Amino acid sequence: GTSFGQNVLADESDWALFLDEADLAGLPDFVKSSMAEAAEIRGQKGRYAVTLSRSIYEPFSTFSERRDLREIAFRAFTMRGQNGGATDNTNVVRDMLRLRAEKAKLLGYASFAALKLDDTMAKTPKAVHALLDPVWEKALEKAASDQIELQRLATEAGSNEKFAAWDWRFYQEKLRAEKFAFDEAELKPYLQLDRIIDACFDVATRLFGITFEEKKGIAAWHPDARVFVVKNADGSERGLFLADYFARPSKRSGAWMSALQSGYRLGHGASPVIYNIMNFAKPPAGEPALLSVDEAKTLFHEFGHALHGMLTDVTWPSVSGTSVSRDFVELPSQLYEHWLTVPAVLERHALHVKTGKPMPKALLDKMLAARTFGAGFATVEFTASALMDMAYHARPDAPEAPLRFETETLAELHMPDTIAMRHRTPHFGHVFSGDGYSAGYYSYMWSEVLDADAFAAFEETGDPFNPALAERLRKNIYAAGGSKDPEELYTAFRGKMPSPEAMMVKRGLV
Repeated sequence: GTSFGQNVLADESDWALFLDEADLAGLPDFVKSSMAEAAEIRGQKGRYAVTLSRSIYEPFSTFSERRDLREIAFRAFTMRGQNGGATDNTNVVRDMLRLRAEKAKLLGYASFAALKLDDTMAKTPKAVHALLDPVWEKALEKAASDQIELQRLATEAGSNEKFAAWDWRFYQEKLRAEKFAFDEAELKPYLQLDRIIDACFDVATRLFGITFEEKKGIAAWHPDARVFVVKNADGSERGLFLADYFARPSKRSGAWMSALQSGYRLGHGASPVIYNIMNFAKPPAGEPALLSVDEAKTLFHEFGHALHGMLTDVTWPSVSGTSVSRDFVELPSQLYEHWLTVPAVLERHALHVKTGKPMPKALLDKMLAARTFGAGFATVEFTASALMDMAYHARPDAPEAPLRFETETLAELHMPDTIAMRHRTPHFGHVFSGDGYSAGYYSYMWSEVLDADAFAAFEETGDPFNPALAERLRKNIYAAGGSKDPEELYTAFRGKMPSPEAMMVKRGLV
């Protein structure tokens, strides 16, 4: 697992596409400045670097008018961990799958998936497929109709090339601009990192009564890392929250939450010390960091995990905070994302970087309407990865040639060749960098079913901060850790178990 992750990190760090001013057609300033910074860090001051960090790769693929460069970046991104030589993960994956299948056999399970799902909310591979299969069918239909529209745009723009995977984000952004008459770059000035951090804190205060106070004098692991004291409503100290927001060359990509110290009551007890790691592009000195909508969502998402750690109120350290089943752990994080787009939150915190004025209602309305835009692409790239994870782990034996198995499985699923899986096998860190999400990647969607249903509870009351509901949410979801069966906890909050309907509506698939 460790060597798998190190191989991917090496491929990501080693690869960069250096460009000059003439190669930047279509790129907004925020992408250019991130690329300039990345080039300078790599010793090429005055040039621009496309790197394999999502915070540069995705906006580059979205805005660059240079189809040839989009293709180069796409191929490098999708081939991480599969470049031959010392960093190739093909054999690592084969060995891991074989050992997992062996472990399941020794423990008396039909497959590794059966073993891993035994103590989850889903319980069986069959239940996972009952969720994923109908979503997959709807997502394929949506992606197919979306592609027809994107192909039309490409043809109108004078392209006579066959529509390819490196065209999707680019034309999807053009279609978004056409349909909703705004582009991502219009929103960025309203999404300042510091203000969105304040929004995270503000929502936590309004829902749960806790507050955050930055302590400048406490040194963390890097000068960029920040330290906050978390206080209860009565002013007593609850714990510490640390956050490290910016990308650095030696830093693992992605975004996550973890605990330096879990909170629990046993013995003298312990206060939680929780941290969030992000990889936002660092702005030039003296300029504010601006986020995309997706990055702002990531910030809220990881902070939702952090709250799960900070609000924990359990006796035993082994069931503290996020020590819950894999398919329940994403509920507090994904649910928290909903508050980012509550109009009252945006009106208070989404203020223009230069004028300080709130986001105009027309732009806000368009942003909210655009939330389900691109659902076909997003759902296909995610669900393909989740189905692939199950395909690897729900069989009694490991496949001899995992990459051939990947190709065959995707063909059976009728995966469009114009969309790549969000995580291909050789760099699928969730599943192969450790054991965490192996046979568990579906859990993001399982949790999404829960989070759509849970937020619907607030919408039904007409108040996104309904105090009685917020208290039930704190007690049964954020504070309970793994102290009870997740089904029992969810039902105590909501009164019933959910169906996938609210999620499919939220995604715009039905």
